[in-house]
Amino acid sequence: MSDRFFSILFAALVVTSVFADLARAEHKGQVQILLLGDSTTEGSIPRRHVPQGPHLEDVIRELLAEENDLPPTNVINLGLSGEYIRRLLDSGRYDKTTSMLPGIDFVLIRYGLNDNAYRENLDENFPKDYHELLGRLKTDHPQATMIVTTVIPYANEAVTTRLNDLNRAIAKSEGILLFDLYPRYAEELKRGPHQLNYRRFPLDKIPENRRAFVKPFIAPGEPAMVEILDNRLDAHFAELPGWFGDRHPNLAGYHVIGDETAKFLAPLIRAKIASSSKKDPQ
Repeated sequence: MSDRFFSILFAALVVTSVFADLARAEHKGQVQILLLGDSTTEGSIPRRHVPQGPHLEDVIRELLAEENDLPPTNVINLGLSGEYIRRLLDSGRYDKTTSMLPGIDFVLIRYGLNDNAYRENLDENFPKDYHELLGRLKTDHPQATMIVTTVIPYANEAVTTRLNDLNRAIAKSEGILLFDLYPRYAEELKRGPHQLNYRRFPLDKIPENRRAFVKPFIAPGEPAMVEILDNRLDAHFAELPGWFGDRHPNLAGYHVIGDETAKFLAPLIRAKIASSSKKDPQ
């Protein structure tokens, strides 16, 4: 073999080593928490209006930082609008974004809403897809704790109950943890049924004489939509059919999700640290 071949091979090995070191440095000393899910995990609309956040991953990280006995955390939010498990796997997005992440300690998975919309024979295919995803995650991140999360109140009650019954059954059959987020979110909604969701409404359904009035709230794109994260416009449009139809979380909703998630994770992180200490005594 030529000297050029060995030079190229050596350079490749150096580059590989550098990237490996960077990957290790990225998670060294931090608890790595991965969030997988759909639009109710991603929060694309709140990100558009308040890019500086704090968003779901920030809320979780900052609340866990308040626990003085816990190490720093790095919360990676890979939620994506419109996604369901089959699409995550078949699109290649799992391979590109999830499979190679270094040092993942916890994976919180929240799917079901889009699976219900796009996956036929849900009672059979949703668990089947979920088990496939969990199999991939366990292979790629064998040290991680897998957590099935229930969906928030979003669709009608019958659909939500069906999805969460499936989620509970999947967690039980896999012998992994279930994070039941639904009760806390539902309880918070008793303070006001629309306080945790933003308003997203077609401009063409706004009365013509009020369209100039809502101009500051029109989001870019087609079709034109009025978007607002709070209740400022409710006084004018609450009576329009569908004004409250979008049930995606606003920033307040993500604070509820983040707060409950941090409460769930804190004792698990402590237990994991204690277990590691017993295995590796100083």
